[in-house]
Amino acid sequence: MSTVTTDVWPAIHEERAALVADLEGLTAARWARRSLCTEWTVEETVAHLSAAASTGRLRWLRSAIGARFDFALHNRRRLDEQLGAMPEETLAILRAKVDATVAPMGPAAAWLGEVVVHGADVRRPLGLPTRTPVEVATTVAEFYAARDFAVPSRTAIAGLRLAATDGPFTSGPDTGLLVAGPTLALVMAMAGRAAFCDDLSGPGVSTLRERGTATRT
Repeated sequence: MSTVTTDVWPAIHEERAALVADLEGLTAARWARRSLCTEWTVEETVAHLSAAASTGRLRWLRSAIGARFDFALHNRRRLDEQLGAMPEETLAILRAKVDATVAPMGPAAAWLGEVVVHGADVRRPLGLPTRTPVEVATTVAEFYAARDFAVPSRTAIAGLRLAATDGPFTSGPDTGLLVAGPTLALVMAMAGRAAFCDDLSGPGVSTLRERGTATRT
């Protein structure tokens, strides 16, 4: 596995800003489209990102306890707080949090993954390109390959050999079934977004597709 150094918080801010810019001027029908987080619309996914940028460790813990560690309920409550009266207001809430450095517990790389993955979650169904820099996607890929956190990414790739075709990321044993493709597609597949397996090649793709299920986190 190669290592790429990314200044994580500036990357988070840049990814948020890019997403806000991409979503300016969407029609109501497009805001209501399902994201790759299958139970959330595009607007709800944006609100979830605002929630992550508004919830520090203590508030996250209180919220999780209040939801009796039902994380679907916890996420829903925090998401609902960030929904505007109309989609434009929901986007304005995220715009105001672009430079926030608040995050729940866990490494900053996890929250970079949050905005990278959810950004692609909304762009893909909308037919919008994702322009996450390779070095940023590599940082997330390395984090996901190393541990299960928020998504069971390390478990999903157990025994497989991953190799990026546009950057230095590799992971897994040389004897593992190969999964190759763009770094972002590898990130999304590790996060359970089976749609991105269409962008990958190699004998291990079917295994990764079977293991991955879209999540709401």
